Amino acid sequence: MAAKPKLYYFNGRGRMESVRWLLAAAGVEYEEVLFKTAEDFENLIKGGILMYQQVPMVEMDGMYMVQTRAILKYIAAKYDLYGKDLKERAMIDMYVEGMRDLNDMIMLFPFSLPEEKQKNLNYILGRATQRFFPVYEKALKDHGKNYLVGNQLSWADVQLLEVILMVEELKAGVLCAFPKLQEFKARVIKLPRIQKFLQPGSPRKPPVDDASFEVSRKIYKIDKNFVLKHMS
Repeated sequence: MAAKPKLYYFNGRGRMESVRWLLAAAGVEYEEVLFKTAEDFENLIKGGILMYQQVPMVEMDGMYMVQTRAILKYIAAKYDLYGKDLKERAMIDMYVEGMRDLNDMIMLFPFSLPEEKQKNLNYILGRATQRFFPVYEKALKDHGKNYLVGNQLSWADVQLLEVILMVEELKAGVLCAFPKLQEFKARVIKLPRIQKFLQPGSPRKPPVDDASFEVSRKIYKIDKNFVLKHMS
């Protein structure tokens, strides 16, 4: 039996969360090596297996994979979540890249300067409802299928559900003007593997808060003032 994938990260969402989502959608069990101290992270670097000396890193199929997109593309291709041909893969990539832009905004939002938090929230919600969600609403309507690309679940669908839930954590009811996205969410959330991942006690991580940021800051030796400055 092949070894389970092993995920190296801290105990938070960050860039690893999309990897957790995709593995869950593929029905793949995995293990996590969660850093608790800066020494844990430094020991991994000293081991010589961490390319670029940065995480996330996934140990899988005899490889130590880094760079989030590379990891996600490998998992999607391996588990038939990456379309049936090059055209479908191109569409999946285009959708996912847009979702990644929105995901990054939300991921960094908690680190906004206090006086800019409301402005940044309004900006994120505006981008979600005026730029990104209309694209996926139209795609679902025009495609006429249950999923964004082809007629089966893909990486793009998994990423879209993740982003929808993240935006809803910022503002409930944000999908009220998007009936196709509402239907999509209700449908995909009922898939057994997704449903399992959303249950309490699953490997899914909660939204970042001050405590989890402080843990990650100490592990990676991040200057908090630098982060706040560049979130504006």
